[in-house]
Amino acid sequence: MIAIVTGAFGFAGANLVEHLLSKNYKVYAVGRKSSSHNDRFENVPEDKLVKVFLEMEEYDQLPAYIPEKADFFFHLAWGGGREDFEAQLTNVQGALKALEAAAQISKDIRFVGIGSQAEYGVKSDCELITEDMTPDPFSAYGSCKAAAYYLLRNRAKALGIDFIWGRVFSLFGKYEESGRMIPDLVAKLSRGEKMKLSSCEQDWDYLDAVDAAGAMLALAQRGVAGEAYNIANGAFRPLKNFVQEVIEIVGCSPDAVEFGAKAMPFISLRPSVEKIAADTGWKPVIPFGDTIRELIR
Repeated sequence: MIAIVTGAFGFAGANLVEHLLSKNYKVYAVGRKSSSHNDRFENVPEDKLVKVFLEMEEYDQLPAYIPEKADFFFHLAWGGGREDFEAQLTNVQGALKALEAAAQISKDIRFVGIGSQAEYGVKSDCELITEDMTPDPFSAYGSCKAAAYYLLRNRAKALGIDFIWGRVFSLFGKYEESGRMIPDLVAKLSRGEKMKLSSCEQDWDYLDAVDAAGAMLALAQRGVAGEAYNIANGAFRPLKNFVQEVIEIVGCSPDAVEFGAKAMPFISLRPSVEKIAADTGWKPVIPFGDTIRELIR
C-alpha cells in the first residue's frame, strides 16, 4: 500500500507518517523546501519513505515525483497567519492543485483533506458540535478551510475520485512546538515557573496526535466519500480540568497557574465523534494523562 502525505514534516503530518510506516505503508512525504523539520525520518529506508520537497504552488508537479499509483492521498499542508487572507487563499488554491495531482497519479486514489474545528465558528457552550451544523467561521483561516471543503468535494466528484474531509479539533503530543498551551504549560511547570492563563471555563477536547493519525487512516480506508468528519476525542470537559491534571502529573503547587479573565472570543468545544465511529469504527485510545507523562520524560 502506498500513501502520499503533504505537510508530512509538521506536527500532525509527522505523526501520520510514523503511523503509516508502522502499518507497512510506503510513504511519499511532501514538505516545503525551507522547513526546519525536513531532517525528520532520516533513518527510514528509501524503499519505505521518499521525500519530496515542493511548495504548494508547485503541487501540479507532484505526478512527476511519484511514478507509481498510490492508494491514499492525505492533504495536511496549510500555512500562513489566521487572518492573513492572501496566504489563506493560497492554501485553497494549493489544496485544489493537490487534488488535481492526486487524480493524475491514480484514478482509484482516495483523497483525505484535513480541515479544522475553526470552520464551525463560535457555537453555544451547551451545543454538541456535529458535522451537520452549518459552518460559520469568523477567521480567514476557518473561512478558507470551509471553502476548501466545498470546492474539493465538488471538484473530486467531477474528477471521479473519492474525497473525505476530516475536521481536526485540538491535537497535542509528539512534535508539538512551543507557543501552544500544552507544551508551554508542561515546560514552564517542569522548570518551576508560573503560567498565566484565561479563566479556562470553556469546554475543551484534546486528542493525542497519534490517535488523530489513526483517525485519518480510518477515514482513508472506510470513510464515506463526500462526507466530513470530526477528528476529536469526544471526552470534552472544562479546560481548567485539563490544566489541573497537568499540575498533578508534573507535581507542582496548584498556585503555579494563575487563572485570569474569560477568553474572548469564548469558544467552547464539545465535538461529537459518533459519525466517525459509526462509519469507520475508529475510537481514541490514548488517555490525556498518558500523553502528558510522555511529554515530561
